[in-house]
Amino acid sequence: MQKLRQTQRPSFVTLTWYFEPFEQDFKIRYRVDGALYEMAPPPPHLALPIISRLKVMSNMNIAEKRIPQDGRIVKHIGDKQVDMRVSSLPTQHGESIVLRVLDRSNINLSLDKLGMPPAIFDYINKTVRKPNGIFVCTGPTGAGKTTTLYAALKEINTVDAKLLTAEDPVEYDVDGIVQVPVYESIGLTFSRILRAFLRQDPDRILVGEIRDLDTAQIAIQAALTGHLVLSTLHTNDAPGAVTRLIDMGTEPFLVAASLEGVLAQRLLRTICQDCRASYEPNEALLNQLGVSSHELGDKEFFTGRGCDVCDQTGYKGRRGLFELLNMTDPIRELVTDRAPTVVIKQKAIELGMNTLREDGLRNIYDGNTTIEEVLKYT
Repeated sequence: MQKLRQTQRPSFVTLTWYFEPFEQDFKIRYRVDGALYEMAPPPPHLALPIISRLKVMSNMNIAEKRIPQDGRIVKHIGDKQVDMRVSSLPTQHGESIVLRVLDRSNINLSLDKLGMPPAIFDYINKTVRKPNGIFVCTGPTGAGKTTTLYAALKEINTVDAKLLTAEDPVEYDVDGIVQVPVYESIGLTFSRILRAFLRQDPDRILVGEIRDLDTAQIAIQAALTGHLVLSTLHTNDAPGAVTRLIDMGTEPFLVAASLEGVLAQRLLRTICQDCRASYEPNEALLNQLGVSSHELGDKEFFTGRGCDVCDQTGYKGRRGLFELLNMTDPIRELVTDRAPTVVIKQKAIELGMNTLREDGLRNIYDGNTTIEEVLKYT
């Protein structure tokens, strides 16, 4: 395989490999910091041996090619232990394999290293120390939700706290935390694990994802009976997570009573500091961003010119964009009244919530990223 440059990267680095068989060729691609690249393809006749080898390494059934499978590879690279989560998918021309590389050193993150605005950092730091309630992190797949929740868990992972997690799959092994993997094939679902958790006398619980009404109801029950629950949802913004819980079938007054806050986030690429340079953006880009040139004053914009350090991309590493919905009394009243998402969002903005786009503007003005990246993810 093509060797990737060994460099020190910021917190939200991800690396994913894609092995894709087609009728005439066999493609190998990789995604670094959200951007997808293609390697020179190997000969097509090597597709089956490569895929079979990956399945053997990840303890999959190589004789079964009709259904999707999941596996795991653990390798020691230097002084690091790296987990690789492997997924197979039967396609028209063979099995497609996706290999997601998880560097366990990332679990050493702290909340203060995630690039959050100070107000959001302080709020989360206080919220995860509360004795009960639900705190939700929301966003699309690959937005860094798990990284944020692990960083929050690290802040409260002390000898006097009983911490339990239910995950699909368990992404990192963390000392001091009891972690349970989900196995839906044998009936070990989030909701079933969560019921068992309540008999384990925990202080705080992490549920990998609230997927259905049963899980949502048990999470609310746990929050209302003296437990702090951390979890994730897949929604476009923070107010959308509130209405998503109600759409699942949970009673609005229970959501209002148990939910402490919702953090929406995205990941975008950061400008390479070795080739960063100022430039003047065109008016069309500024219009898409929702600002005009006369409003900018003396603000400066930056881009990456491309260098050997960033492999000529102009970007190196990723950072988060954040939007925090604080469940204040006016917001709780709207939730109880089944107000639509747009009304909740408008009220939250009136009360001081900064949207993902506004946090993107902050990162642009601070020279962390480009206009194109913010427009792509907000």
